[in-house]
Amino acid sequence: MSNQTDVRGVDVAGPAEAPELLFVHGVLFTRKQWAPQREALSEEFRVVAPDLPGHGVRSGEPFQMERALQVVDEAVERAADGQAHVVGLSLGGYVATMYAQRYPEKVESLVVADSCANPTGVLGTLTRAVSRVSNAATESRLVRRAVDWVAGRWVRSRNLPDAIEREIVDARFFPGQFGKAGLELAGTDFRALFATYRGPALVLNGQWDLVMRLGEDDHAAAGDARAEVIDGAGHTSNLDEPGAFAEAVRRFVRTEVATGADRR
Repeated sequence: MSNQTDVRGVDVAGPAEAPELLFVHGVLFTRKQWAPQREALSEEFRVVAPDLPGHGVRSGEPFQMERALQVVDEAVERAADGQAHVVGLSLGGYVATMYAQRYPEKVESLVVADSCANPTGVLGTLTRAVSRVSNAATESRLVRRAVDWVAGRWVRSRNLPDAIEREIVDARFFPGQFGKAGLELAGTDFRALFATYRGPALVLNGQWDLVMRLGEDDHAAAGDARAEVIDGAGHTSNLDEPGAFAEAVRRFVRTEVATGADRR
């Protein structure tokens, strides 16, 4: 890996002059969720990954979408020279979608991974209900510790290098934010927001992320985007199949960088 720095709450790695990739992590995890992709991509790209509110160094504040957008924007401005290819997974995909809708001029291309379910209508109602149950359950320290233990075992069961595995697990997990994030998402038409972004976009899903894949075609069509599937992966596709995920991002962004150079 080249030229890695760790600004408070933001990992930055790769050549300063390289195209910038900004990764937005999912709920429960921290910026360290992207450690496999950082290692795989930082020779070719400038890789930037911030902690969202409620996670990592920002665990002292609850997850709120507006604050999340502010965190992403600060990372784009300070670590990515004001513009980046933005990649988000799960919760991070919804944050990335709203960021692209609000600041399209700062998003060179957009990758939304495992975030095709649109939390409106019945799904919005279900999201609110599950989120309230989660909030009540995670008031218990015992529940939080149990989730932390299970999440750690799950990460250790992935096919990850030992150092990467330790980095993710040592950053801890934040189950208390699941319900808070769900309540922030519920009722927002993210498919409509995705459709407003007119830049290059990719919809990426794990093969076995069946809930998200139900909306895959509709989501891609709404944003005039390509859809790709990571074979063998589930919802957390970047950790289930880290190499394939990194390669999908690399291939997509390389194409967009080359196309952009041709347009200029």
